[in-house]
Amino acid sequence: MTSRQTGILYRICWTVALLLLAVPFVFPFLWMISGGFKSTTEIFGAPTLIPRIWRFENFAEVFTYQPLARQYFNSLYIAGTVTVLTLFIASLAGYALARIRFAGAGLLMLFLVMALMVPEEVTIIPNFFLIRAMGLIDTHWPLILLPVFGPQGVVATFLMRQFFLALPRELEEAGKMDGLSRFGVWWRIALPMSRPALAAVAVITFLHSWNLFLEPLIFLSSLEKFTLPLALSNFNDSYGLPLWNLQLAATSVAVIPVLVIYLIAQRHIIESFALSGVKG
Repeated sequence: MTSRQTGILYRICWTVALLLLAVPFVFPFLWMISGGFKSTTEIFGAPTLIPRIWRFENFAEVFTYQPLARQYFNSLYIAGTVTVLTLFIASLAGYALARIRFAGAGLLMLFLVMALMVPEEVTIIPNFFLIRAMGLIDTHWPLILLPVFGPQGVVATFLMRQFFLALPRELEEAGKMDGLSRFGVWWRIALPMSRPALAAVAVITFLHSWNLFLEPLIFLSSLEKFTLPLALSNFNDSYGLPLWNLQLAATSVAVIPVLVIYLIAQRHIIESFALSGVKG
């Protein structure tokens, strides 16, 4: 057997092995989509991946059972706003912690990382009293402000700091020689070069905001202001029992934006995590 044939056989074996390892991760996703086309009786009957009767009306019914289109828009614009604000603030803070030397910079970063050890469930009560004092109950403001300035913002700042530490200082020094200010160096040099880190932060932040359940449950009470995670738990019959076929159909629709964003940015995400640990 030649070396070329050995290489082809080696790649085939790796491909088959990876496909087998992917089955436990992909199968629940396929089952969710398949369940969205079934009736409740068929879901709990003899298990089959392919529906016996395709009920396309399930995907239309989820939009009439409750204002899912409005709730879908709520999740989209909240997650988009949180992502943009987090990218802006975290990139500024991460650049300052990586490049600007000031007293207590290391201690400040330590305190930020220590804040990640506090579960969000512990801070939800004081946050509720704070939001109520600000008169923002039953609004979307808590779902925007808390993730941006909470633990998710700290994670984003840490990732951006680690990436900026790995950037060559010579490029920034060249920018300063050309007359750029500190803000100009960040905007024109550091930020364009940090696209892998920005993509990783964007996907992580969007996914975190998209999946928020506890905060909407605490701060929202109006049905038209619900976000998707809260709306998905609201597909119940008159006895309070879950309508599983509608929940699975609505969940299948809900994962589309996350899949699209991740497929677009996956290469940058891998590059970011590969470089985030270069310097500490």
